[in-house]
Amino acid sequence: MDKSRNNIECRTGQIARKQISFFDKYLSIWVILCIVAGVAIGKFLPAIPNTLSKFEYANVSIPVAVLIWLMIYPMMLKVDFASIVNATKKPKGLTVTTVTNWIIKPFTMYGIALVFFKIIFESFIPASLSTEYLAGAVLLGAAPCTAMVFVWSYLSDGDPAYTLVQVAVNDLIILFAFTPIVVFLLGISEVIVPY
Repeated sequence: MDKSRNNIECRTGQIARKQISFFDKYLSIWVILCIVAGVAIGKFLPAIPNTLSKFEYANVSIPVAVLIWLMIYPMMLKVDFASIVNATKKPKGLTVTTVTNWIIKPFTMYGIALVFFKIIFESFIPASLSTEYLAGAVLLGAAPCTAMVFVWSYLSDGDPAYTLVQVAVNDLIILFAFTPIVVFLLGISEVIVPY
């Protein structure tokens, strides 16, 4: 912020605040409405999801892939690819993200799932079902979110180039770390993985 603008703000006693759009302000409401609409369509108009499920390639839903691309593409246009080099000059955020995604999160998710599915809800959930829930939680906990990172970065006015580097690093780590972590955590729980 330049000094003249700062002086004007000090004299008037007003602080300049970033305005968020109507859509961004009520994002939680829109998400809830979309969830309700999706459940209602699945319940009352099952022909729609049945038709959409036919459009897939290599077990990937084409409509979902197109919608995710439409969500991410506008944010990618804002990335100054020349500034990606500068992201390596600030390694703290990248280190925190990497450590959280690959050292803290998978094991924390496993621990929380184990406590809830095998101890707290033991009398409510059959043993085989709790094992399946635990396996699902392990798969979820070991997989870092990559696509939505761009959305949250955009909504919080983050640095798109730095976000791109973080996502790229996590995507590279997925290639060699996801499977060993999942096999290790499921092995501890004696979950048989048919591979």
